[in-house]
Amino acid sequence: MLVLRGTVRTGSAAYGDVTALAVRDGRILALGAEAEALAATADEVLDLGDGGLLMPSFGDGHAHPLFGGLEHFGPRIKELGSVEEIVAEVGRWAAAHPEEEWIVGASYDPALVPDGEFDARWLDAAVPDRPVVLRAYDYHTVWCNTEALRRAGVDATTPEPRLGWIVRRPDGTPMGTLREWHACDLVLDRVPGRPVDELVEALGVAGEAYARAGLTWVQDAWVEPEMVDAYLEAARRDALRFRVNLAQRADPDRWREQRPAFTHRRRRVEAEGGELLTARTVKFFSDGVIEGGTAALLAPYDDAPHSCGMPVWEPAALAEAVRAFDADGFQTHIHAIGDAGVRAALDAIESAAKANETWDRRPVITHVQLVDPADLPRFAELGVIANFEPLWAQPDPLQTVLSVPRIGDKRSALQYPMGELRRGGARLSFGSDWPVSSYEPLEGIQIAVTRRTFDGDPEGGWLPHQRLTVEEALAAYTAGSAHQAFADERAALVPGAPADLVWLSADPRSTDPMRLREIRVLGTWLAGNPTFRN
Repeated sequence: MLVLRGTVRTGSAAYGDVTALAVRDGRILALGAEAEALAATADEVLDLGDGGLLMPSFGDGHAHPLFGGLEHFGPRIKELGSVEEIVAEVGRWAAAHPEEEWIVGASYDPALVPDGEFDARWLDAAVPDRPVVLRAYDYHTVWCNTEALRRAGVDATTPEPRLGWIVRRPDGTPMGTLREWHACDLVLDRVPGRPVDELVEALGVAGEAYARAGLTWVQDAWVEPEMVDAYLEAARRDALRFRVNLAQRADPDRWREQRPAFTHRRRRVEAEGGELLTARTVKFFSDGVIEGGTAALLAPYDDAPHSCGMPVWEPAALAEAVRAFDADGFQTHIHAIGDAGVRAALDAIESAAKANETWDRRPVITHVQLVDPADLPRFAELGVIANFEPLWAQPDPLQTVLSVPRIGDKRSALQYPMGELRRGGARLSFGSDWPVSSYEPLEGIQIAVTRRTFDGDPEGGWLPHQRLTVEEALAAYTAGSAHQAFADERAALVPGAPADLVWLSADPRSTDPMRLREIRVLGTWLAGNPTFRN
C-alpha cells in the first residue's frame, strides 16, 4: 500500500481537495483522513512537500508516439533554426551511418523559408548519392534531395497527384518539396520499412518521454497496419509504459476494403493487447493544414484567390465512410483545420447519428483551428469532443509568417475557439500532436490560459476571449481526455478509481500563469506503479 500526503486535487466536485490519498492493488483505496490513518501500516509513505500537488495524470487526446519515438533514430533536425544547420546535421548523420540506404528524418520547421518551399539541391550539397527525405513538423510536407526524387520517378513529366502538390521550379522540374498524401507518398512509399524491434524500441522512447511529463494515456491518432503489430509486440514484451488507444487511418480510396480489416485488428487488440491497449477508433483526415495552403476553406485563401485548399475527402464521401465505421462501432476521430473541413466533419458526424442506432459514440474533431461562427453551437448539440492542441494557440512564427498571410486578419481572429466552445457547453480535450509539437502538458496549459508566447507576446493575450482558466485547462488534459478514452473512471481521484497519478512540484492553480511550464513533474504512477520518479 502507498500513501501520499499533501494537497491532492481529486478533480471531483464531491471530494474537492483532500490531504492524503492511499493506493492498493492499483486503485485508490481511501482519501483524506481515512488515507492518513493508513499511513502507519503502509508499505510506502510519500510527503508531497510544501506547494506540491497530486492530481489525476494527464492524457494526450491526439499524438503519434511511434513517429515521435522514431525521430530518435534519424538526424536530429528538430529545433534547428536554419537550413544550413539542418543540412549540416543531415550530412553529419549520413557520414556516421554509411550502412543506411535512406536517410530519413523529422521534423523541420517549415517557416524557415518563404512559403515553406525547400530545395532538393540544398540537401544534395550534403548527401548527393543516397536518398534523403525529411518530414516537416506538421507531417503534411516532405523535403527530399534529388536522389530521392529520382528513385521515386518524380520529374518534370510527373502529373500532379489527386491529393497533393509537387512544388515545382519555373521550368516545371520538382523543387524538392512535396505536400500532402499522394505527393508525399511518391517518395515515402519507397522508404524501406522499419523492423519490429526498432518500432518497439521507439515505443520505449515514447514511453519514457510520456512518463517524465506525467502522461499515462495517449490517443495514437494515425495507425497503419504494421504499427498495430508493433504495439501488440510491445504489449507481449511488457514494454508499454502508457495506456494507448489506436486510431486506424481510413483511406478515401480504400475505406470499403479496410472495414473488415479494421474490425479484425480491433478484435486482435482486444484478445492480445492486455489492459493498456485498445483499438476502438478510426481516424479521418478531412483536410490539410493552413500553413501549407491545403486546409479546406469556405472562401479562397487571401494569398491564393484561386484555391480553397485541398479536402482529403469530398464531404459526401466523408459522411458515407463515417456512417459506415460508426455502424461498425468505431469512435470517429477527424482531423479538421479549415472552416470547410470542420463543417464537413460536423456534417459527417451528424449524418451518422441520424442514420445509425443511438450509442455512446463520443466523436472527436481534432485541431479545430478555424471554425465558422455558425458551426460553434453544433459541437455541443452533436456531443462532439473538441480536441485542441493548446500549444498552437499563440502568435508564433507559424502564425505570423505562414498562416495569417494566407487567411488574413478577419479569419485569423477566429482561430482555436476553445473559450467559446467551452462556454457553449462543448466538451474539450487537450493533446499535443507530438512530435508535431511538445508533448509537455504544462506547456500547452500555459498557452491555453494566457494565449501568449513564452516570451510574453502579446501582453494582453492573442484573442484573449478564447482563454481558459487554469482549472478548465487542467480538466481538458485530465477529465476531458479520460472521457474521450471512454474511461470516465479515470476522470477523478475517488475511491475505486485506477491510481493514474501525477505529482507536481507546485500547484498550477496558485502559480503565475506565465510560469506554469516551469512546474516540474516529480512522479508519475500508472495503475499505482511508478513509471517516473524525480
